[in-house]
Amino acid sequence: MIRDITIGQYYPADSVIHRLDPRVKLMGTIVFLVSLFLFDGFSGYLVATLFLGGAIWLSKVPLKFMLKGLKAIFMLLAISVIFNLFLTDGTVVFRIWKIQITREGIRMAVFMAIRLVYLILGSSLMTLTTTPNDLTDGMEKALSPLRKIRVPVHEISMMMSIALRFIPILLEETDKIMKAQQARGADFESGNLIQRAKSMIPILVPLFISAFRRANDLAMAMEARCYRGGEGRTKMKPLRYKRRDFIAYGVYAGYLLAVVGVSFVFQRIF
Repeated sequence: MIRDITIGQYYPADSVIHRLDPRVKLMGTIVFLVSLFLFDGFSGYLVATLFLGGAIWLSKVPLKFMLKGLKAIFMLLAISVIFNLFLTDGTVVFRIWKIQITREGIRMAVFMAIRLVYLILGSSLMTLTTTPNDLTDGMEKALSPLRKIRVPVHEISMMMSIALRFIPILLEETDKIMKAQQARGADFESGNLIQRAKSMIPILVPLFISAFRRANDLAMAMEARCYRGGEGRTKMKPLRYKRRDFIAYGVYAGYLLAVVGVSFVFQRIF
């Protein structure tokens, strides 16, 4: 389960998506995530599916690899679906005692499940196709106008990039700790949900110790290299927009227009 989390990992490949400017990928991810909340019908989800499917195909990242990341949110997905399924008022389709399932509840549960899945896949696609260094440079460049109001853009971008980079590292460390404790007789699988949650507590102490040790090593390495923030720092590979980046922006605009237009037409007809 731990190794199935894909957010924060990088999948090397030679694709159009990998070669895009990181600012373009950041904007595309934001546009896609925001668009998921702009419609409430099957037509909008159809357009979003085509857009996401096309992006995954162009990225050359195996779909099977990306779908592994959904295992980590299975519990959240199940809770969301159950709450929407049984707690939404409307036309009753099925009833047992005080428990009822409505037509509106089924619709909400399906839409919420699709929305959560697409949120994870869309976010994972950005990190899988962008190196941590490119992601840091992209966020810093995108947030650069905030420097005029003295916002530490470089430091914020660096912290976000390091946080994303540490996700797979800490997950790998958690997996090692669990295997080491299982080899000593620890049981993380048996018992009910509360018992299994309690059995995970002994993992937290060595995990926090490892995290603080890695953070200290990183701080010492940055200090040894005379890192003093972003003021006056130069880039070995400055970000510059290319023709494919402007084409990508045009695709984003077309996608938004398609989502809004299709959803509007669908609502007018039905």
